[in-house]
Amino acid sequence: MKTIYLAGGCFWGVEKYFEQFDGVLNTEVGYANGNKEDPTYQEVRTQTTGFTETLKLDYDPEVLPLRKVLELYYDIIEPTVRDRQGHDVGNNYRTGIYYTDEADLPLIEEITAEEQKKYSEPIVTERMPLKNFYKAEEYHQKYLDKNPGGYCHIPREKLSLKR
Repeated sequence: MKTIYLAGGCFWGVEKYFEQFDGVLNTEVGYANGNKEDPTYQEVRTQTTGFTETLKLDYDPEVLPLRKVLELYYDIIEPTVRDRQGHDVGNNYRTGIYYTDEADLPLIEEITAEEQKKYSEPIVTERMPLKNFYKAEEYHQKYLDKNPGGYCHIPREKLSLKR
């Protein structure tokens, strides 16, 4: 099993999107790379904690290689937009790829360079080591399963694909 942390705007949709793929072993939403211990959703929303809404993704690299994880991730974000995804605006909605294995960085940079060719503006998605991660409140876990009509910036058709 390997783990990668992906910030892609509102974490509800990012979690729902990745849950549909073979090789995903576990998902958990939370707050990454901020400047305090154990933040609450209300604190993160103030945009003063430095945290971004993030998916902790545990996956089987034999079934779902990191290359594919990253390609899927870039398929659902607007990587050239800073501090906004869909209608969600603020530094807590910035995009980021946070790794715990330094050996993942070359591939992260390679995939990002390949993605950059699709855009005239620079990709602003953060790519850095995970500094910290705190699990979000229970009502945020599997939120769109509990609330199927809930808001999501990811197009609905991408939430029901199995690739």
